[in-house]
Amino acid sequence: MTAAVLAGVGACLPSTVVPNEELVAWWEADAEWIRARTGIERRHVVSPGEATGDLAVAAGRRALASAGLGGVDAVVVATGTPDQLSPAVAPQVAVRLGLGPVAAFDVGAVCTGFLYALGAAAGLLAAGTAHSALVIGADAFTTVLDPDDLTTRAVFGDGAGAVVLRAGTAGEPGALAGVRLGSDGARHRLIEIPGGGSRQRATGQPVKESDLYFRMQGRAVFSQAVTRMAATARDSAADAGWAPGDVDRWVLHQANARILAAVARELRVPAERFVSNIATVGNTVAASVPLALADGMAGGHLRPGHRVVLAAFGGGLTWGSAATVWPDLPTPPPPAVPETAPVEGPDLTEPPAAVRRRSGGGTDQPRGR
Repeated sequence: MTAAVLAGVGACLPSTVVPNEELVAWWEADAEWIRARTGIERRHVVSPGEATGDLAVAAGRRALASAGLGGVDAVVVATGTPDQLSPAVAPQVAVRLGLGPVAAFDVGAVCTGFLYALGAAAGLLAAGTAHSALVIGADAFTTVLDPDDLTTRAVFGDGAGAVVLRAGTAGEPGALAGVRLGSDGARHRLIEIPGGGSRQRATGQPVKESDLYFRMQGRAVFSQAVTRMAATARDSAADAGWAPGDVDRWVLHQANARILAAVARELRVPAERFVSNIATVGNTVAASVPLALADGMAGGHLRPGHRVVLAAFGGGLTWGSAATVWPDLPTPPPPAVPETAPVEGPDLTEPPAAVRRRSGGGTDQPRGR
């Protein structure tokens, strides 16, 4: 049976960086309090005019270059913050990358989105619908955060990560195995943005501004995240024929440093085997796992032959995981910066007419009360 094989990795981070010290200047808190609670020291945020599609294009271009490919047969973008409600962002990403009229669609599973996108792309390859695919996790999640809520402002950042999959054979380095996906819609209210969708619009009532912002029930989410990620990660390892102790590296959704530590305890494996970049990027939602892959490679934590398990947990509730033996890939360059979106017009492949102005702090800095 045809297997999906990892062939390239790329990443993108916005140029605007918000350290804890800048963030807490607007609240009665201190930088060490944020670091102690979350493990986060700084995060990247989009500047005025930057959107998810810009991040996705830059990361996708890096991944294609890493794989040595000029094109692919399909593009799958995982995001919880598409450029607009409709249409999907993936076709725009495909045309901006010059990929032609390929299959392109979005996957919405919030922080688990990248794992769901991997599963969808692997299915396309297995069915013969595509022989290669670009899978991107991208989010400009700071655009949906309440500017007066430090608990979410402290945690989330923006970014994009991407991988290229090619058709190959099971058992070769980079082949995905044990892809597991799950959900529990009965708990969908634990992680949500209540307003803006058809449910709210169908009421005929004006949406409250607060309902357009992200909400999360932290304690309940913590418990679910630890339980679900540990279970699905253990299952994927078993599908690959590994006990938890056999796994060299765990690359999990970077939600919170305490969650990662709790999963390590649940699996009874050393925390040192967990690849983590949460201190420098925060929770980047669908971009979290592929950004950690790029950082793990750049830092030498992911090496050819390593037994690796990926796992994530997010809104829906959703969770997912996969296993692979890490292939010999070129070390990715530092994350790209977002590429300016083309101006509207009949030829979307033309370069932008002007360079976007950037502000020092961006529009997503918290506002004081």
